[in-house]
Amino acid sequence: MEEILGMISSFVWGPVTIVLLVGTGILLTIVVPLIQLRKFGYAWKLISGKYDDPKDKGEISHFQALTAALSATIGTGNIAGVGTAVAIGGPGAMFWMWVTAVFGMALKYGECLLSLHYRTIHPDGVVGAGPMYYIEKGLGQKWLGVLFAVFAAVASFGIGNMVQANSVAEPVQTYFGIPKLVTGLLIGALVFLVIVGGIKRIGQVASRLVPIMATFYVIGSLVVIFANISEVPAAFGMIFTDAFTGTAATGGFAGAAVAQVIRFGVARGVFSNEAGLGSAPIAWGAAKTSEPVRAGLISMLGPFIDTIVVCTMTGLVIIITGAFTSGETGADLTAKAFNMGLPGPGGYIVAIGIIFFAFSTAITWSYYGDRCIDYLFGQKLVMPYRVLYCLLLPVGAYVELSTVWTISDIFNALMAWPNLIALILLSPVIIRLTKEYFSDPKRVYPADVG
Repeated sequence: MEEILGMISSFVWGPVTIVLLVGTGILLTIVVPLIQLRKFGYAWKLISGKYDDPKDKGEISHFQALTAALSATIGTGNIAGVGTAVAIGGPGAMFWMWVTAVFGMALKYGECLLSLHYRTIHPDGVVGAGPMYYIEKGLGQKWLGVLFAVFAAVASFGIGNMVQANSVAEPVQTYFGIPKLVTGLLIGALVFLVIVGGIKRIGQVASRLVPIMATFYVIGSLVVIFANISEVPAAFGMIFTDAFTGTAATGGFAGAAVAQVIRFGVARGVFSNEAGLGSAPIAWGAAKTSEPVRAGLISMLGPFIDTIVVCTMTGLVIIITGAFTSGETGADLTAKAFNMGLPGPGGYIVAIGIIFFAFSTAITWSYYGDRCIDYLFGQKLVMPYRVLYCLLLPVGAYVELSTVWTISDIFNALMAWPNLIALILLSPVIIRLTKEYFSDPKRVYPADVG
């Protein structure tokens, strides 16, 4: 069974999916010309809330929506994913992660803009949004929206739940001696206390937790980098050179051909920031705004923060310490690199980082899943879903999860397909809404709001 699942995973994350993901990002970069570069500064201005209208419908602020989406994407991919990319693809994989992030910003812009444009606000004010809604309303293909919702709901129990609990339980047991089951039960209880309040409480927690955890990890990484500052120029040299030439075998590193460098850089980059998968638009649909373009602009900062900032920190630590030649991979490689770069406290930076990253991912992915359950079955099954979600966290913390990891990868890819099809077919809507917004100065820079 494990072998069959591995073959399926290799297929669904093969060239077709990678080309579709990056190709759609390139398409959107062309049709809304370089939106991620031209409007980068303006997007940062919007985060402040200066142009928000408190009378707009929705459940959370722009900043809370951004941090909620980031809480799902800043996770094990930033630690284990980067470790895997560099361990198998070599230093050059970092370059292709950056490329993926740049085009991923355009993907995030398009999918979150559509999510706001086609969202449904229920009579009680609760929002239903995401690819399933813009596939149904924009394309008129409800069956495809149902498929996306099913794939995302299943994925939530894997990548958002059991995998995250296991990622926390391992380092907590290693560094603090707490049994995995105890950790799992504690995570389950804490997650339930947050998610029972829906997206409003998730947004409140994420807006406080994400800045703290990201700052902690970046500062910890910078301490290691500055302690080995003389190696940084050579590290960047390897990243840019190996991106186009591959990497020779050294130490325990088997070497990597150019195709392998690109494949793992792109695949892990997508896994890290989730651009194109269709998960973030579910959270962004709840933003308090009447301007879908604004939500799209702020959302595109997600891949920049997640991949270009946080993942780069991990990658640099792994490369400057030379740990990538050790034969280790994933989170073990990242922990080894931090320990080599800063003996003693280095491993604790990774352990504490994983704890916060995984917890925050679990709370937001529960929302992604419950919005899919609401779309498929109605509000009546949302609370049972939340209870089941929390009950599975201790299970994930305790058991071996190689099969769950593989299944999660498969359903992540399956989520991307209907979403990317929708983005391509609805690109004229993205173009139209973008032109309408930027052609009206009063919408771009409202003089007086509220």
